[in-house]
Amino acid sequence: MKKTILIITLLIGSFGFAQQEIKLDLADALIVKSLEFSYEKYLTDESSIGVSALFNLAKQSSDFRYNENTMITPYYRHYFTTNSQWNLFGEGFFGINSGKYEVTDEASQEISYEKYTDGALGVAVGTKYIATGGLTIDLYGGIGRNLFGTNSPVLVPRVGLNIGWRF
Repeated sequence: MKKTILIITLLIGSFGFAQQEIKLDLADALIVKSLEFSYEKYLTDESSIGVSALFNLAKQSSDFRYNENTMITPYYRHYFTTNSQWNLFGEGFFGINSGKYEVTDEASQEISYEKYTDGALGVAVGTKYIATGGLTIDLYGGIGRNLFGTNSPVLVPRVGLNIGWRF
């Protein structure tokens, strides 16, 4: 019982003193018809870890959409400046993505879709604005490469304009 209480206390304590952010990607929601939520926890003033979850709401037949239907992306960010309001960062990520890949039958010219799940390793760069009241805005762009599947897209984009709250 004492060990359980100690572990719970340490977990709550570690979250209580660290800066954390919850964010929504507005660009994905307005332009691409998808929702991407992110959670980021600062390890130091110069580094953080986080995870993003993307859910594509556009139909498969849409002209402009992500190939991925869902994508879970754990990431690590290193901040190059320690400015309290504007920061530049580099990001390394591993995106676990799934969706449907378009396949064209050469004989009949019929288009069909095959489901896939793959993991993409990639990098991104960006900038973040942090207001004194807790509002955060970050803009980033990058690319990853799927590593495991043969029927998945080769490249995976990582682009966003996040609006969030630091607590």
